[in-house]
Amino acid sequence: MKRIDAISRITGQLKDELVICNIGFPSRELYHVKDSKTHFYMMGSMGMASSIGLGLSMSTDKKVVVLDGDGSVLMNLGSLVTTYNQNPENLILVVLDNGCYGSTGCQKTYASTVNLKKVAESIGFRKTFFFKDEINFNEVLKSKGPVFVHVKVEKGNAKVPIIDMDPCAVKTRFMKEVKS
Repeated sequence: MKRIDAISRITGQLKDELVICNIGFPSRELYHVKDSKTHFYMMGSMGMASSIGLGLSMSTDKKVVVLDGDGSVLMNLGSLVTTYNQNPENLILVVLDNGCYGSTGCQKTYASTVNLKKVAESIGFRKTFFFKDEINFNEVLKSKGPVFVHVKVEKGNAKVPIIDMDPCAVKTRFMKEVKS
């Protein structure tokens, strides 16, 4: 499954959840598939989507879904430990694992040598899922968090245009939605 298809399947099962999306192509793909005021498109700070999502989940009762990449999670493994210890029941961390740093030239990550789902389980995540061909996100949404979802996707980026909103506009729009 291509990453853009995984993003489409996941967002097709969302209602009003807040979504934090990893930098670069994942954000562009999410914006192309389904733009929403409830989506925050990161345009910098690689490895920080999980940390931003954690902070957000601790400040709201709404479900928070983080769409992250294997390279970004591996870059900031400490966020998994912090997430477990903060124990937010409304946080779902989705790792879209294409085995490479897709936004910087598709350099290989170490995801092929590490079982990310088992890492999350060993840290103590309450519920973990693995998907490769089909994604039953309704079951994920019903789970009490923090939830870790490992989705194996193909290497490569969809040919989608850049996000045509200024980063400040993205932030302002999202913050207005969070406050409402």
